[in-house]
Parts: sequence; structure tokens; C-alpha cells
Amino acid sequence: MTSSGSIPPRLQTIIEDFQASDRQEKLELMIEYADRLPPLPAHLQGHNGMEQVHECMSPVFLQAELVAQAVIFHIDVPREAPTIRGYAALLSEGLQGATPDEVLAVPSDFFQAMGLHQVLSPQRLNGITALLAYMKRQAYQLAQTAPR
Repeated sequence: MTSSGSIPPRLQTIIEDFQASDRQEKLELMIEYADRLPPLPAHLQGHNGMEQVHECMSPVFLQAELVAQAVIFHIDVPREAPTIRGYAALLSEGLQGATPDEVLAVPSDFFQAMGLHQVLSPQRLNGITALLAYMKRQAYQLAQTAPR
């Protein structure tokens, strides 16, 4: 399991919602999050400058920006892939306002605390793990180029 000390507060709240849910409710929550993934801003339409997460079965594109020392993640996932889209949305929402260091501190297996390993296939778990790894790498790159 994860320790809440390394989880940003917004993400911790999401984890707790999933922990309080049974198997069917977890899947329904993922669908709800999938519907909440914001559209890409105009400058990223067509995935211009975005990185593709190749480990995902569905086309997933990611771009991170640093705004006032906080990482903003822009993620695009087709509606036909509600599981990864939902996970992308909950990560985006849960990490909203986090600094690069806070993003980097999130345990790669925090989804286990949510019980997702009980409802998702190993192939899907590989995809969601890869998505967080790409997010962390982009947060690290932003931290390296940010003025101190």
C-alpha cells in the first residue's frame, strides 16, 4: 500500500473514494472520471508536441506544462477507452496544483491502494503504470529546466 505522506491531498481523496467502493463501484467511478477528462487546449489539438504513451493499448497522448511552479497535465485518450481515460482523468485531477517534486514522489503502485489491481487486467495495469511513469518523466524534465 501507499503512505498518504507522499500522495498529494487531491489524489489522496480520490484514493479514499476508490477504497470505499466495491468492485462494481470502482468500475463506475472510472467511467465517471473518463467523462471528466478535459479537452485539449487549442495549441495541442492534433497532438502537436505531445508524447505518446506507447505501452497503452489505446492511443494516449501527454504533455506537461509548468505554471506557477505547478505541473499541469494535458492528456488525450479516446472515449472508446474508458478505463485508461478514467485513470488519466483521475491522475490529472489528483495531481492538479502539484509541484514536480510532488508528482515524482507519488508511488508508482498507488493504484493498488485504490484496489484497481483487483478489477483491471494485467495489460491495463501495465498501461496505467506507464502513463504515470511518462507523467513523472515529464515532471522531472520540467523541474530541470525551471528557473530556481
